[in-house]
Amino acid sequence: MGTGIRVTAQHMSFPVKDLARAREFYEGVLGLEEIPRPAQFTFPGAWYQAGECEVHLIQTPEGLDLGDPPKALHPMARHSAFAVNDYREALEHLKSFGLEVLESNEKMGQMWVRDPDGNIIELIAIAR
Repeated sequence: MGTGIRVTAQHMSFPVKDLARAREFYEGVLGLEEIPRPAQFTFPGAWYQAGECEVHLIQTPEGLDLGDPPKALHPMARHSAFAVNDYREALEHLKSFGLEVLESNEKMGQMWVRDPDGNIIELIAIAR
């Protein structure tokens, strides 16, 4: 029962308070590669490539209320997911940064962390 349109993920965006701190996470922890961001934007931000999808960090102006990230690090909370090649390697990598990681198990292949602004990121092993 389709609608006649087909969609694919083009980008996901994350509001961030401190762009430098967010960049450390998305580049340094997740290893995303920065891509050019159009110069016409009047607010700070950074763009990354994550497979076929882009990740846009948007530094939100002081006082602009865009809502809060989920209060609990929980699989049912709003989150974005990225594929990883190896569950155990990814888990050890995240823990080496002192991050709180909510683990499933190697068989399920899922884990969740928060970025510096509290946005929940799922990492899921593509080869389980």
